[in-house]
Amino acid sequence: MEKRPADCTTIEEIRAEIDRLDKAIIALIGKRFQYIVAGAKFKTAASLRAPERVAAMLRQRRTWAVEAGLKGDVIEKLFRDLFNHFIFIEDEIKKLRR
Repeated sequence: MEKRPADCTTIEEIRAEIDRLDKAIIALIGKRFQYIVAGAKFKTAASLRAPERVAAMLRQRRTWAVEAGLKGDVIEKLFRDLFNHFIFIEDEIKKLRR
């Protein structure tokens, strides 16, 4: 059962909640990856990188981060790294389909 941070009374409870959240975040990244794989069939090699789309996506994630009280630079880097990893995977998928 989820506990609010203020309701945790030990460091073990804090760590358990962080672990629970990290597991949920990883599951969501996995689900996002499924959409990346599904979307690869609609993209050409040239459209994989889509610099305008990437720039807009990163700006939006930065805005969401700031709205959530987080550092925009950190979240932008996180999503840039995810994007680059997923582009690599999409490239590999495209190679296999040739």
